[in-house]
Amino acid sequence: MTMKKLLPLILVFFWFSVQSAVSKEEVKIKSTKLTDQIYMLTDGMAGNMGVFIGPDGTFLIDDQFAPLTEKIIAEVKALGGEVPRFLLNTHYHGDHTGGNENLGQAGTLIVSHDNVRERLQDGAFIREFNMKIEPVAPAGLPVVTFSEDISFHLNGDRVQAIHVPYSHTDGDAIIHFVEANVIHAGDLIFSGFYPFIDVDHGGSIRGVIEGCKLILTLADDSTKIIPGHGPLTNRVELSGYVEMLETAYDRLGKLKAEGKTAQEAIEAQPLADLEEEWGDGIFNGDKWIEIIYPGV
Repeated sequence: MTMKKLLPLILVFFWFSVQSAVSKEEVKIKSTKLTDQIYMLTDGMAGNMGVFIGPDGTFLIDDQFAPLTEKIIAEVKALGGEVPRFLLNTHYHGDHTGGNENLGQAGTLIVSHDNVRERLQDGAFIREFNMKIEPVAPAGLPVVTFSEDISFHLNGDRVQAIHVPYSHTDGDAIIHFVEANVIHAGDLIFSGFYPFIDVDHGGSIRGVIEGCKLILTLADDSTKIIPGHGPLTNRVELSGYVEMLETAYDRLGKLKAEGKTAQEAIEAQPLADLEEEWGDGIFNGDKWIEIIYPGV
């Protein structure tokens, strides 16, 4: 079974059972070297992390779930890093922020967009998964927040966190390592399959398209792009992903302009020709339409 086909089971397992002994003991954190200082970290299940290592300190992007913090730090140390000096949350979802409290207590400075702190502080309910997210303890809340973008100057590079409005959520940021030519896209990119878009919390397919187009302007043919989920990607593959999103947006927009309900849009099967390539991840086309249609 491919990774894409495993994703529906993986998401349910992690978001509902991550506190179990199995999730803690059997998960392996793996690293992929992108440059001499930057690695993609993943367990093949939850959100992909990025780590930037150098003399000015370790910079971590996202932190998965609380039971995995020790393993994440162990892998970072094995790569030559240390307990992160900085942690940047790309958005508020628990598979990207679950380790915040552990790292905050360890002295890591947590940074995010303004809306991420608000959602973490207040808690949220994700209707699509019938999931209640409890408020995060003070130690896990971002200490530094930004409204549009923020830059870090460390380890010989300029690291830009750029807010992408109303995309996957209302608080997403992409992270651009300018000199290293690496971009962490957060959950704007689900590499190879339809993305989850959190419409109830400010997300929209149009915003995801615009955010991905911004990434395309920042990238060249050598840029390594870390997606929020799925394998490492690049500019060519991202262009195909954007083409799929624009096709879906245009077709669904026409149906909505005709006054079609979500169910009527599903019955029209507007994504039938996209299904084989994009529909074997978290959602098939029918479910994806149901989720994103309110925000089209």
